[in-house]
Formats: sequence, C-alpha cells, structure tokens
Amino acid sequence: MFKLIQIFWPSFLVAGVAEIVFFTVINPQELYLFGETVHFSSIATYSIGFFGFWLVCAGSSLLTIFFQQTADEVNRTDPS
Repeated sequence: MFKLIQIFWPSFLVAGVAEIVFFTVINPQELYLFGETVHFSSIATYSIGFFGFWLVCAGSSLLTIFFQQTADEVNRTDPS
C-alpha cells in the first residue's frame, strides 16, 4: 500500500500543476484531435487532460520506484 501512495500521490500533485500550466497557455476549445476540433465541454476536456497527465506522471513515479530496487530485490524468487 505504501508503494502505491509513493506512486500516485506525487503524480497527482504534478499532474495538477501540469494541467494548470498547460491550460493556462492552451484554450480547451481550440484543441484538435486527428485534424478535427474537439467538441467536448471545457470541463470534460480539463478532466481528460488531468487524467492523461496523471497517467504519464504515475508512469514516471512507477519507473522511479522500480529503478530504486536493488539487484537482490529484482531477482528474488520467493513470492513475498
């Protein structure tokens, strides 16, 4: 449980900051997806953007936790 907190809490905070910075510069009604304008409401666009940023940041935190393991932890054969 502690490792999940180490992954999701920092990524949540960074995703919030990334969304604020991104949508301060970009108007959600001016976004294009596959050459077409996005026809979602602003709230839906903000929500999708936040979860996208959160997913990317969680992946980064997950890799950080993984690379902090020692060789013995990675090569451990018992299921515990």
